[in-house]
Amino acid sequence: MPACSGPSEAAVNEPALPKELERKIRERVATTPTYDIHTHLYDPALESLLLWGIDEQLTYHYLVAEAFRSIELPYEKYWALKKSEQAELVWRTLFEQRSPLSEATRGVITTLHALGLDPKKDGLPKIRRWFSEQKLGAFVTRVMELAHVHTFCMTNSPFDPEERPFWEKSFQRDPLFTAALRIDPLLIDWQGASKTLTEQGYAVNPTLDQKSLSEVRRFLADWSKKLNAKYVMVSLEPDFAYPAKSDIATLIDGAVLPHCLEHGLPFALMPGVVRQVNPALRLAGDGVGRADLSAYQNLIAAHPHHKFLVTALARENQHELCVMARKFRNLHVFGCWWFTNIPTAINDMTRMRLELLGPSFTPQHSDARVLDQVIYKWRHSRQILGDVLVEKYSDLFRVGWAVTDADLERDLRQLFGGSFETFLLANF
Repeated sequence: MPACSGPSEAAVNEPALPKELERKIRERVATTPTYDIHTHLYDPALESLLLWGIDEQLTYHYLVAEAFRSIELPYEKYWALKKSEQAELVWRTLFEQRSPLSEATRGVITTLHALGLDPKKDGLPKIRRWFSEQKLGAFVTRVMELAHVHTFCMTNSPFDPEERPFWEKSFQRDPLFTAALRIDPLLIDWQGASKTLTEQGYAVNPTLDQKSLSEVRRFLADWSKKLNAKYVMVSLEPDFAYPAKSDIATLIDGAVLPHCLEHGLPFALMPGVVRQVNPALRLAGDGVGRADLSAYQNLIAAHPHHKFLVTALARENQHELCVMARKFRNLHVFGCWWFTNIPTAINDMTRMRLELLGPSFTPQHSDARVLDQVIYKWRHSRQILGDVLVEKYSDLFRVGWAVTDADLERDLRQLFGGSFETFLLANF
């Protein structure tokens, strides 16, 4: 048998995607407006809760965790520094003493250059001065334009003592910022949550009896209405089990799912976080674990008329989650969350999802805690999505499917929020 010395004649003669079409795909992927369906941003009316600026970028927990691999300063002394001093230490450690090769540090560079700043030439003092001259309203608009985002979905918690007062007194909503009701404390710490609910006027007790569950439903209804929430969400540890005799399972069955069904809201589940593996790092101290997705499969299978949004934190869960989504139409897979929001994982996950689900998922959300980060998170993800789609449309072209402008526009509309919005309105 002759040795293989190159591509076969058939492969050489296969039709290639026209260069003009490839250019169009990349251009459309880069500029199609998107719905950023999960962020930790806030409506500008919530004032200081909406983080932005270079010091917030540098003290973001992704960078803090990375910097502490080299910082010898004790944790408590770092946290005792002013934010500006923390930022200077991170800048010195990650941008002056080494090249910004990690995704989080590269993101800072991408963001600054998009804003017309040169971190090597300008330096931190000049960059700070530039941000100090910006007006928040105009800056929000500029970020959205640069990232091609038309709407942000916030993460809103009635258990947050800083955030809750804004909602209780009400304020003029910015229509570009929609809300999601975050209920982690309710499900993972019922004893503590029951005290908060009691303080807010709900007649619950530490025992999860029917009266307490009814009051929890009233609490969820009140806050869903107050927020005009698009969905209810929680992040869960890898050992979550369902069905189970646990407070979490009891609350899900007796309050959360009945509430979601009554109000037509999806229940968003984010499995895989291991909370505070290193408490000294504070927000940066959470880790990742492979979740037992059979619990989620049991939950989704037992409630076929409910809608579930799921994004898993561990890379090892991604294939199983995609297969699960093929079996359950009431499951919508979304985004590359936290530790999977790196090019290697985004590339693999996006390819896998397209190959198993077509465009019936939402490939990305920014998960941004700092407004400026939206720029790099979407630019980096769009570049990867563009590469993947060029390959997939090339595969179609070679087998005789001519991709039209209408095909491309429809598919991108679905991938950049359309599938999510259709799912919100679905009835099963």
